[in-house]
Amino acid sequence: MKLDALCKLIVDCEHKTAPTQAEGYPSIRTPNIGRGVFLLDGVNRVSEDTYQLWTRRAVPQYGDLIMAREAPVGNVAMVPQGLYPCLGQRTLLIRPNPELVSPRYLTYLLIGDEVQGIIHGLTNGVTVPHLNMEDVRSLPLPPLPSLPTQCKIASLLSAYDDLIENNTRRIAVLEAMAEAIYREWFVEFRFPGHEKLKFVDSPLGKIPTGWQVVRLDSLKADQPYAIIGGPFGSNLGTKDYTENGVPVIRGTNLSETGRFRPDDFVFVSEEKAEELRANLARPGDIVVTQRGTLGQLGMIPYNIGYDRFIISQSQMKVTLSDVKAKREYVFYVLRSSDANTRIKNLAVSSGVPHINLGTLRDFEIVLPPLWMQQRFADFAAVAEEGIELNMKRIRNLRTTRDLLLPKLISGQLDVEDLDIETAEAVAMTE
Repeated sequence: MKLDALCKLIVDCEHKTAPTQAEGYPSIRTPNIGRGVFLLDGVNRVSEDTYQLWTRRAVPQYGDLIMAREAPVGNVAMVPQGLYPCLGQRTLLIRPNPELVSPRYLTYLLIGDEVQGIIHGLTNGVTVPHLNMEDVRSLPLPPLPSLPTQCKIASLLSAYDDLIENNTRRIAVLEAMAEAIYREWFVEFRFPGHEKLKFVDSPLGKIPTGWQVVRLDSLKADQPYAIIGGPFGSNLGTKDYTENGVPVIRGTNLSETGRFRPDDFVFVSEEKAEELRANLARPGDIVVTQRGTLGQLGMIPYNIGYDRFIISQSQMKVTLSDVKAKREYVFYVLRSSDANTRIKNLAVSSGVPHINLGTLRDFEIVLPPLWMQQRFADFAAVAEEGIELNMKRIRNLRTTRDLLLPKLISGQLDVEDLDIETAEAVAMTE
């Protein structure tokens, strides 16, 4: 059976970039399509007029699927209730016929190993892997179970995704709480006792009396390579990657929100890590993107499971002195919108946008008294502990779901006579 036989329509995107604005309808581009889920952090937004123009072929609705035709080819997610997106470049919309196939089941079928193998087989040998519309319409699918069985399979897998979403929301709440305290104390200057302080001029605007503006270099730890960039290109490449060993921190492990992503590591051997010891980073260090997507950064979590890392060629790391500044405070400064804008304004724009290591060393920040930094760090550490706990739960849920998915889709696990509630099924397999 071919995909288009199960669908009411399959339509392509507009082959041009939509004009964006700060608020509005989400424009789903290929980076916003994950493996069965939309990644809306930093999604482009468009106006009402643009939305109307970009949905002339079809208005995406609940139950529709949006697929990436390139980079990464074949990723697909289902439009949830309450989301009103339009298609960005290199995407397409699939509207399943619910009388023939469950939209949720079709989503899981398309991201399963068998169909993904077919998709990647179609794109092998292409300079830039991509699917054309005919590839998608004629995509061969394995035999489908009955519609009731499809719904049971989809419900079971969706229960995991719902739990993942719940934990994701908890992370967002914790991040928002810590961010609100940071802004209240260090941007609006409404910290405990602020009524008694006067303000003075500084290179970064008015600051409370007794606060300082300092270079980041002045806060580094008293050790070699406390602020350092990645190795030279010839010293680290794909030829050096191994199945396990010491993880390498790349741009994919960082984000513009500052959230560290531990799910996409590559590794080098212990011997290679020793060779690159000048480029080591450890838990608690702050890693900043040097070239490419400027503004990305992350603070390496303490309970991540590794005691050392190598930073890639496009990253820089900062090891702070705990007696000079608290890393949680400095991290929130560097992830702030003000710092993000200043870093981008300092970038060298010729070729690939980048900042020099000297620019990072000379970057100025406002430094409040250490006791106040410590009070904020204590609160941020509690929030971070909760965030890491929820992230661990998410990783466990995804692992279990991904183990179940091929077994359910292939029929290896028969759910036709399943008569227990989905929540109980999840509890039994956690």
